Amino acid sequence: MYKSYSMELAGRTLTVEIGRVAGQANGAALMHYGDTVVLSTATASDKPREGIDFFPLSVEYEEKLYAVGKIPGGFIKREGKPTENAILTSRVIDRPMRPLFPKDYRNDVTLDNLVLCVDQDCSPELTAMLGSSIATCISDIPFNGPIASTMVGLVDGEFVFNPTSAQREKSDMALTVASTRDKVIMIEAGANEIPEDKMIEAIYAAHDLNKTIIEFFDKIVADCGKPKHDYVKFEIPEDLYEDMVNFITPEGMEQAVFTDEKQVREANLKEITEKLTARYEEEHPEWIPLLGEAIYKFQKNTVRKMILRDKKRPDGRKAEEIRKLSAEIDILPRTHGSGMFTRGQTQVLTVTTLGALAETQRLDGIDENETVKRYMHHYNFPSYSVGETRPSRGPGRREIGHGALAEKALVPVLPSEEEFPYAIRTVSEVLESNGSTSQGSICASTLSLMSAGVPIKAMVAGISVGLVTGDSDDDYIILTDIQGLEDFFGDMDFKVAGTHKGITAIQMDIKINGLTREIIEKAIYRTREARLYILDEVMAPVISEPRPEVGPYSPKIVQIKIDPAKIGDVVGQRGKTINAIIEQTGVKIDITDDGAVSICGLDKESIDKAAKMIQMIVTDFEEGKVYEGKVISIKDFGAFIEFAPGKEGLVHISKISKKRIEHVEEVLTLGDKVKVVCLGQDKMGRVSFSIKDVKDN
Repeated sequence: MYKSYSMELAGRTLTVEIGRVAGQANGAALMHYGDTVVLSTATASDKPREGIDFFPLSVEYEEKLYAVGKIPGGFIKREGKPTENAILTSRVIDRPMRPLFPKDYRNDVTLDNLVLCVDQDCSPELTAMLGSSIATCISDIPFNGPIASTMVGLVDGEFVFNPTSAQREKSDMALTVASTRDKVIMIEAGANEIPEDKMIEAIYAAHDLNKTIIEFFDKIVADCGKPKHDYVKFEIPEDLYEDMVNFITPEGMEQAVFTDEKQVREANLKEITEKLTARYEEEHPEWIPLLGEAIYKFQKNTVRKMILRDKKRPDGRKAEEIRKLSAEIDILPRTHGSGMFTRGQTQVLTVTTLGALAETQRLDGIDENETVKRYMHHYNFPSYSVGETRPSRGPGRREIGHGALAEKALVPVLPSEEEFPYAIRTVSEVLESNGSTSQGSICASTLSLMSAGVPIKAMVAGISVGLVTGDSDDDYIILTDIQGLEDFFGDMDFKVAGTHKGITAIQMDIKINGLTREIIEKAIYRTREARLYILDEVMAPVISEPRPEVGPYSPKIVQIKIDPAKIGDVVGQRGKTINAIIEQTGVKIDITDDGAVSICGLDKESIDKAAKMIQMIVTDFEEGKVYEGKVISIKDFGAFIEFAPGKEGLVHISKISKKRIEHVEEVLTLGDKVKVVCLGQDKMGRVSFSIKDVKDN
């Protein structure tokens, strides 16, 4: 049965249509927010997937270019692999949804969001997040929802909820907050150095609006929600777990994991697995397939008890203590810039490459406001960084997400195109990993950018804090600088990057059903303390400010302004003029519609030569002014002089020499460089020149 529900949300109408389309999905909602339309569906397999020990959730966000009236570019007129924005949106939807499914649920679940129509003032990403929540809630899939999400901007010092396209352009903050009825469950933010207290205020302003949306969703679920289906529960047999604990002993497991060396810990756990396999292979062979999950549970319970009850971290640190840190620059002698940041067993090398503005990334997506990307951050996580072996298949969603987070953290401090007319690419190579590689890549990238001479406005550092919770909201411990084991078995990975002044990026992942305000506030302020320590005590002693100029192997770029009406003169017919300049000087030239000309070359001499040519082309000849050019054509009546590609003038034979000559060749030959003085326009309106009237001749 078709039903429609509506509410006013941040000045626009949110409408949820149930039963109109996609009737065979477990749950489906056709979402309208303004003129944005997204179909959100939730489907689950009838049976659990065999042979896995995790919840197989897949979240998809599909951008169709017909939604904004575009035909895909290139030869294949069909959407291909997901865009970076689609991948990041899928991750943002996944993070708050995943913790609310049963932990032992093994049925495949797909949350699919198909963007059908886009109103640029009504975010399709937000609409999809809301759609995934309500589609899952009304389905028969077990889920402890609903959740709601709100975007917050900061325009002229005021919070704006679900900002319009124009407001997003001016906003100092791009914050997304997802909540359950009582708690915040996901935070994603990019910000222009926003103070911590202002960020916390924004988070809870969004949380309050989320509560209103959840009340609206509750009515829909009560009216048309399906009963949740039963499912096969996956639990470790009590006999197995009890025998394993008695055999290994809690002290034995604690001794195995209580080390700051990841390889030692893995060797200890391998030995435990071998002992248990030998113990059960004859009497209880049915337990062998369950050993991995049983050991995981025993290890998790041990680590959490050690941290929460015994106040001991696996590597012996205090709760607020950061691992050993080091920073280096100029690791690579001929790259444009390089920086390496090491935190315990996490090590990241970032390499900076500078290029002409023509090398910016062009985007083909449904966001009409962003068509090019000048700063690109890429993150690579090879298998050797964790001591494993597997073939490289290109970046996965995790790599895309970590790269985007670092990019978001650094964009607020980058110089403008006018200040630094370069395209900038940083690539973070994870050389060793034991937690917080994304934050390590932010620190390494800051070092690399300053090493390359990019005049960033402030240094940026990132840090991650973790959480282990007990039986109540006030039973918890916050851990600064979590390593892999604490992330794996803990409840939270709260990443915050920023400068001395404030926050530039946040990403919060949790495995529980939300965080209290007290935990969020303490986590944010804890990251500030750690961030300032990293900036002042670790990074600044290595390089405290950007180098005053780019390095010897970097391209040099000079930007000049010309009259936009003269752009055609510089380009020439079919690009003939600009190509001639490039061929003669070896530079790259980019021209924008407003007349900004960027000239990129490896040496100043070639850049200056090209700039002089362009200035000559766009400058009108002045009577009495002396110019220098080259003889490119000789006729009976005179010689044609080229001052720059596409800009020529005639010297009549009578104006070549103070002596009378019969033939131009008596004085000039092709290729001669000569000085001429402009005589102004002749009777026919043509500009004429003279060699003999140049004063120093």
